[in-house]
Amino acid sequence: MSAIAELAEDRVVEGVYAVARKRRLRARSGADYLALELVDPTGRIEGRVWHDVELLDSRFAEGDAVRVLGRVERFRNALQLDVRSIEQVEADPAELAPAMRRDADELEGFLDFLAGELAHPGLKATVGAVLGEETRRKLRLLPATPEGHHVYAGGLLEHTVGVATICRELTQLHPRLRADLLVAAALLHDVGRTAELTPGPTFRPTAEGRLLGHVHLGLRLIEARATPLEPDIRAELLHAVASHHDARAARTAEASCLYHANQLDAVAATRPVETPSG
Repeated sequence: MSAIAELAEDRVVEGVYAVARKRRLRARSGADYLALELVDPTGRIEGRVWHDVELLDSRFAEGDAVRVLGRVERFRNALQLDVRSIEQVEADPAELAPAMRRDADELEGFLDFLAGELAHPGLKATVGAVLGEETRRKLRLLPATPEGHHVYAGGLLEHTVGVATICRELTQLHPRLRADLLVAAALLHDVGRTAELTPGPTFRPTAEGRLLGHVHLGLRLIEARATPLEPDIRAELLHAVASHHDARAARTAEASCLYHANQLDAVAATRPVETPSG
């Protein structure tokens, strides 16, 4: 079986993948075709079904695990799979979702370290209450975004640790920042994703996620469990989380720093790795 990360141009491949996206479209010629996004733990690739569309379309659905036979081609400087045969197989599609390369236990250890450093009793208790066992399980299963950066199972855990680590380092460089407030906000800034998204391979939004979004859902989770916090600290924590995608909305230094740390981790995660020449 061929892992997606190992696929090469002009190669005939057979593999078991999950269907992350499936659309039936129409070509300029007027003929229908299927546009697919196929994934496995090593990566993702676009697929196209040009022939026997009616027959093959009936054999599988978005989110299924499938056995695929096809040929790898290059289209607009990216690899694409010309699918000749595809059918559903008995396999767990969630286990075929793209996965992070870092060790999840190690990342969760970093999460514990960062949370354990919080000295403010109310912030420490709030972070502990929000990041309970069920939330941590979802951090390992979900991406940081459904499209964009850290788009793989465990990406949410990796991004949360990344942003919180950047914020911790900022407080070392700038001692006037309120370290506990900033790090707590960083640890909780994307917790709404756990209510917004479902596990792979599709990472579809829930009904609430589609209508309310992760920022609103995160604020709701934090508010429900932030009872030990003084009103002013509670308001500043919620404000930092609420404005982590909107620099103009930030009214405190900590909120502004969280916005930039979030942007930095997202950009760094999506920047292509350049191979040195020569």
